[in-house]
Amino acid sequence: MMQAKLGSLVGRSSGYVESLPAPVRRRVTGLKGIQKDHAKLEAEFQEEVLQLEKKYFAKFTPLYQKRAKIVNGDSEPTDAEIEAGKAEEEEGEEEEAEEGDAADKESTEATKGIPEFWLSAMKNQISLAELITDRDEEALRSLTDIRMEYLDKPGFKLIFEFAPNDFFANKTISKTYFYREESGYGGDFIYDHAEGDKVEWKPGKDLTVRVESKKQRNKSKSCRVAYMEVTNEDPDTKQTRVVKKTVPTESFFNFFAPPAAPEDEDEVEEDIEERLELDYQLGEDIKEKLIPRAIDWFTGEALAFEEFDDDDAEDAEFDDEDDEDEDDEEEAESDEDDEEEGGKPRSQQASSECKNQ
Repeated sequence: MMQAKLGSLVGRSSGYVESLPAPVRRRVTGLKGIQKDHAKLEAEFQEEVLQLEKKYFAKFTPLYQKRAKIVNGDSEPTDAEIEAGKAEEEEGEEEEAEEGDAADKESTEATKGIPEFWLSAMKNQISLAELITDRDEEALRSLTDIRMEYLDKPGFKLIFEFAPNDFFANKTISKTYFYREESGYGGDFIYDHAEGDKVEWKPGKDLTVRVESKKQRNKSKSCRVAYMEVTNEDPDTKQTRVVKKTVPTESFFNFFAPPAAPEDEDEVEEDIEERLELDYQLGEDIKEKLIPRAIDWFTGEALAFEEFDDDDAEDAEFDDEDDEDEDDEEEAESDEDDEEEGGKPRSQQASSECKNQ
């Protein structure tokens, strides 16, 4: 209630300005005019920053292209690049490394590029790692490159390139982030929405869904009729039927089907704002962190510069365990209530449903 009352006061005048003498109110109005000029300059500043980003992105692009060729085994780094990439090491460590490289030369010649480069980099990037399931990993092993492009208008596109794989036919899957035409407070660009490509899943390979199977007994006449409708078989020859249902499941590839703000305000989901914010932040993390410093995420060195609280992570683990315990307790209580009312737990009532008809 208190939050609702405070929220209703946002943007409302306290009456102080209106109570000022006319000459003072005139000065206040003049300051608003000056602030408008400031806002115009802020918008110009943000536009110039965007153009500067695009200018340097054009310079970064050849480096990203060279990285992609090395990762995918199409070229090798030069001696100068290897020397530039060496950390400050002691002389002995350098000699040992050179001896080890010579000894392993034959065994590594067959290895092309850097296997699982992008999958490993993504799994080290905390916000992305949370999205990747065990089922996703096999598909993401075919990821050959992640690129970014600026749009002609404010916005950007993330492009994921894949080698041929057993899961989908797409060679590339992209996701585009759009901004509004008008600028926000301070001249910042305002995020509007995102659109993703449709993944062309091969039959039975859709990682964003799972198939649930449920057995149903066939006892009463009504059950036999339903059974025939589903299976087209004689109900007298079988006692149960298996009903399969496809349901959504967690997957990294849900990233390409971003949430959309509902047009009807009355139908706004409770967590829609949080989901929209998270979706945008993931895009920013890929654009600003993963793509520019992919090698640091691959080696894990970038984790040293990430800001996250270990205590919060541990608390989250304990919270998950508590939630599981609470779920178990609720199930037990539900069964106890069912035993009191109907004489059987809910789990057993389902199997005898037809008998009671």
